[in-house]
Amino acid sequence: MKTSSYPQPKTGGFAFTAENDARAKTICARYPADRKASATIALLDLAQRQNDGWLSPEAIEYVAAYLEVAPIRVYEVASFYSMFNLQPVGKYLIQVCRTTPCWLRGSDGITGACKKKLGVGLKQVTDDGLFSIMEVECLGACANAPMVQINDFYYEDLTPQRMEEIIDELRAGGEVKVGSQTGRLASAPEGGRQTLLNVPGPESTGAGGDD
Repeated sequence: MKTSSYPQPKTGGFAFTAENDARAKTICARYPADRKASATIALLDLAQRQNDGWLSPEAIEYVAAYLEVAPIRVYEVASFYSMFNLQPVGKYLIQVCRTTPCWLRGSDGITGACKKKLGVGLKQVTDDGLFSIMEVECLGACANAPMVQINDFYYEDLTPQRMEEIIDELRAGGEVKVGSQTGRLASAPEGGRQTLLNVPGPESTGAGGDD
């Protein structure tokens, strides 16, 4: 890390591990030397993953020093995007989508189930440090509403009961099924295919016959 013209950052004890430092150098190499700030989001994500899922002021200022930019520029990015957490979160961060499709399909019930099961409110962490809950806007799985994102994975077609079961499975350290919880394929209609149920074979269309 080169010496910056900005005041020494308050990085505390935060620094990239050797593995993450190598990743950061690879990321920075994608951009011209005078455009290192382009790597801000990627390096903040790297720092957050290393720092138990959140960005401390020390981690943010470390990234600023790493990229040789004013700390306020990195704070602006970190505070703008909801993907960055500026306070500690649980090992499993449950993000409940509450945009219109999910809300119409019962996202309030999913949030309620999480609060009841875990005994905490939004943006709070359970006493054992395992879980925290937050509500977010569209996660892009509208056809499979309601859904949540837990860390890097989507859990779709939820009910309050299934949400509580997922929490139990995560707490027990078990492997939890990701994607649709009802077994539907991708975003196929509920109950299976509704059209083209009887697709004619080649002999019916004349296709595939001898010339």
